[in-house]
Amino acid sequence: MAVIDNLKAMLARGQDSALLRYSLGSEYFKLGDLEPGVEHLSKALALDPGYSAAWKLYGKLLTASGRLLEAEQAYAQGIAAAEAHGDIQAAKEMRVFRRRVMKRLG
Repeated sequence: MAVIDNLKAMLARGQDSALLRYSLGSEYFKLGDLEPGVEHLSKALALDPGYSAAWKLYGKLLTASGRLLEAEQAYAQGIAAAEAHGDIQAAKEMRVFRRRVMKRLG
């Protein structure tokens, strides 16, 4: 929790940013604490809708939370953001993740 505590302290000091929110979401995901992770990733994307790595992690968190429709939508938006920024690898990975989610949805 030391990493999360440090990141939360930065947030409390007013250092809010997409990267900080992404980092918090990632740390919560590592701990299996999904809801705070989803919340921070959502805020990261509100701050920077073009952040393809955040879209990818957001989709993973939503999938792990069982929120498959939201995950599919997140991956679709993430693919568009990644392609807009020339991040071909992230787009490719999110296409794979999106297909897996869509199979689970039936």
